[in-house]
Amino acid sequence: MSQMKSYSFQGKRAIIRVDFNVPLHKETLEVQDDKRIKAALPTIKWVLNHGGSVVLLSHFGRPKNGPEDRFSLRHVFGRLQDLLEAPLGFSATLEEGILRSKELIAGEVLLLENVRFFDGETDNSSSLSAEFAKLGDCFINDAFGSAHRAHSSTAGIASFFPNDRMMGFLMEEELNNAQRVLSNPSRPFTAIIGGAKVSDKMLIIENLLSIASDIIIGGGMAYTFAKALGGQIGNSLVEEDRLENVKTILSKAKQLGVKLHLPQDSVIADSFSADALTQITSSHQIPEGWMGLDIGPNSIDDFKKVILSSKTVLWNGPMGVFEWGPFSLGTRNIALAVAEATALGAYSLIGGGDSASAIAQFELLDRVSYVSTGGGALLELFEGKELPGIKALG
Repeated sequence: MSQMKSYSFQGKRAIIRVDFNVPLHKETLEVQDDKRIKAALPTIKWVLNHGGSVVLLSHFGRPKNGPEDRFSLRHVFGRLQDLLEAPLGFSATLEEGILRSKELIAGEVLLLENVRFFDGETDNSSSLSAEFAKLGDCFINDAFGSAHRAHSSTAGIASFFPNDRMMGFLMEEELNNAQRVLSNPSRPFTAIIGGAKVSDKMLIIENLLSIASDIIIGGGMAYTFAKALGGQIGNSLVEEDRLENVKTILSKAKQLGVKLHLPQDSVIADSFSADALTQITSSHQIPEGWMGLDIGPNSIDDFKKVILSSKTVLWNGPMGVFEWGPFSLGTRNIALAVAEATALGAYSLIGGGDSASAIAQFELLDRVSYVSTGGGALLELFEGKELPGIKALG
């Protein structure tokens, strides 16, 4: 049973760390995608419906020089108010927040300004954690997207509530879905790993070698694999310092009987731009002056067959520069294949970040099993790392 469901919130102020780091329209600064706000509502409403009040903490963007208006949570306030259907206040300073939190009555919510506006947040300052702790009587961490950060509002604050700290419903849901893939997944289990750099995904690939039956490699990182195998990759992205690592992965996959699927053909371009000249060629025979920006039609067909024969699918990272039309077909077709596999009974987990953006862009959110709200956090979980925000709740 969820610890939240067995906890008495009657007359208590619950500090809930949420992840409201949502995209804004560049001109109007209005919320462009409210998925993360909606994801936090079940936890917030549970507290309110069980006699408690709520103080919300969240980061927003990466302000470098103290408070900046474009990183203010005031821009999120209006959309949160529309969705929450409860009395909502806002405090720009921590001092004001502490005073106002003491005046909260059951059913009321207070949103504190961006925690990264306060000195010491990203250093996990114990003095700042102590100040945050004055905002309430118990602490709930529901910000999975920030669980890999050891910050004052995610990890440090938890130490001040040894008997009154817990994870929220979203955090529990994220961990349950991740464990479904990490622990005894239904097989065949296919992991689709894309993105630009091998270095960003090296640890997750190494960890998945002991879990997955098939690993599909796409995106810019595929060309480091192609070069490691002796291919000519033209001007494609390559990490020379990772070639030996890639050779080790290829060797280990063979030893463990894991099938590693690499793109055999690519959509190549004569420049890194949306309107570049394009052609389709072998991923191992890319001419000088050209670069691979998407997987080709044969690769799409090969990868789809693997995905459609799977019982579990993890997808983290696009197949190419999917934001540009000429290089979106690979990612789009893989997304459709994952949706089709799900319809056939497979369990599919979409690993946040660009993969989540692609699933949303191609309007497939309701055709996959679960879309994670945390890119970096999920990645570190699959790398086998312990997340500070979760460890602090133990």
